[in-house]
Amino acid sequence: MATVDIPARTSTERAPAPAVPRRRRPHSVGEWLLVALAVVLALVITFPLIMLLLNAFKSPQDYATSGPLDFPRSFYTDGVVNFWVTKNFPRALWNSVFIAGMVALLAVVISVLNAFAIGIGRVRGRTWLTLLFLMANLLPQEMLVYPLFTMYDRAHLLSNPWSVIITFTVIQGAFGTYLLASMYGTFPKEILEAAALDGASRWRTLRSVIGPISRPTLSVLMVFFFIWTWNEFLLPLSFLNQPASQTVPLVLEQLSGERQTDVTTLISATLLCVIPTIVFFLIFQRTLTRGITAGAVK
Repeated sequence: MATVDIPARTSTERAPAPAVPRRRRPHSVGEWLLVALAVVLALVITFPLIMLLLNAFKSPQDYATSGPLDFPRSFYTDGVVNFWVTKNFPRALWNSVFIAGMVALLAVVISVLNAFAIGIGRVRGRTWLTLLFLMANLLPQEMLVYPLFTMYDRAHLLSNPWSVIITFTVIQGAFGTYLLASMYGTFPKEILEAAALDGASRWRTLRSVIGPISRPTLSVLMVFFFIWTWNEFLLPLSFLNQPASQTVPLVLEQLSGERQTDVTTLISATLLCVIPTIVFFLIFQRTLTRGITAGAVK
């Protein structure tokens, strides 16, 4: 039976030294000032939300006799219930989610296709086309109300969510096209040539090469398109005349009367309308962070 000789450790060989924990560098005065400034800014940003939470569950008598910074004396929920039932908040919430979601999805798809044709397809007059898309975003919405209202009236699309979806898909798609065309115009030609040598078609190149590389930017665009469409008021107010098709900002505006306003119900309704946007931001916070920082890492 063979034996294996294990050489003995000589005196010159030493055991590895134990790892010494690194001492943390003490924070400088400038770093503490930045932390204090960030805390102050966070309090300023969250102050309106704190005010909503303090006053949303106050009774009208409690709101009239106490200050806005006082805690409610009793948990009053009639304002939330009245707004939920009388204005049919679930229906308005679904309308807003459906309209904003469809606009975000369609606008990103149209932006990618247009930007691919302008930035990579090298169509003629691509510079003027890019400027044309930029000019479309500079038009005020007040100029679009009358012609679009007349067009949708003749097409029998008034009080139809698709009137708002079509309008904001074009508006948001113009901005997305301008942004992505500038980015695709600087896309490395070596990658496109390698895909062409491998036999990839234009559609395969867009789907398998350009799409995955620009996915962080597209995710950020989709989130912004959703939020921008969610907060729109003027054009939905002009096109959505029936209660069954109104969005969350429209039903919230109906609580503000010309002569009398139930302040506690208005505050409670505002809190209900803010909660979906906060939930949406918390869900896609990591998407925004990755998309914004993606360009900093090569």
